[in-house]
Amino acid sequence: MVSEEEELISESPMPVAAEEYFDDFFFNFAANRKLQLERIKFPLKLTDGDETTRIEKKQWQMDYFFMRQGYYTQIFDNQQQMDLAKDSTVDHVMLERINFSSQRVQRYDFHRKNGRWQLTQVFNESIEHNANASFLRFYSQFVADSAFQQQSLNDVVTFSSPSPDNDFETQTGEIVPEQWPMFKPELIPHGTIYNIMYSRPVEGSNQKIFVTRGVANGMEAQMIFRKRAGHWRLVHFDSL
Repeated sequence: MVSEEEELISESPMPVAAEEYFDDFFFNFAANRKLQLERIKFPLKLTDGDETTRIEKKQWQMDYFFMRQGYYTQIFDNQQQMDLAKDSTVDHVMLERINFSSQRVQRYDFHRKNGRWQLTQVFNESIEHNANASFLRFYSQFVADSAFQQQSLNDVVTFSSPSPDNDFETQTGEIVPEQWPMFKPELIPHGTIYNIMYSRPVEGSNQKIFVTRGVANGMEAQMIFRKRAGHWRLVHFDSL
């Protein structure tokens, strides 16, 4: 059932300025039924392994992606990839829907041509074939298993979080694995996560920056993991 707010968004034209950055476009695309239909290249090519099918416009069902869960996630290799979110020259972005239950990934390819973003193709694949497979296997266990979390911490983990005495100030510090239960941030989600990629992952990267952002509430959390001797470990987290 469509809410009054969603109906209002669907009737509102997208600001022209929203084409400049993919994030601004996508929030409109995922909430505006009319815009979504206009910005999909039909028949939409869907590739699943060796099989390719095409989805006609009349077959498409509105996809709200992460809008209704209130937050979204991103996985980066480094700060340079994070900075691309505010690079107006980026014209190809990939969005992944990663389902830990089914061990499948849906990748949506968006291109900007003549100043207009458009969904051009969808790919389905096993998590094992994903560029972030090693980290995704680790993270699915890390977020769900408290004992595994403590085993997967660096000897010293640095952190920053809101001060308990002043919401407008930040406290920083260090913890050892034994202190994790007292300081650990809320770990979400553990069923389906999303990943917005402004460039392809670095092959063999030994660092992953996992970011969780609220859709409308300004919430942001960040965890930095590094792979050492074949094992991923949390080295830093921010909870803002």
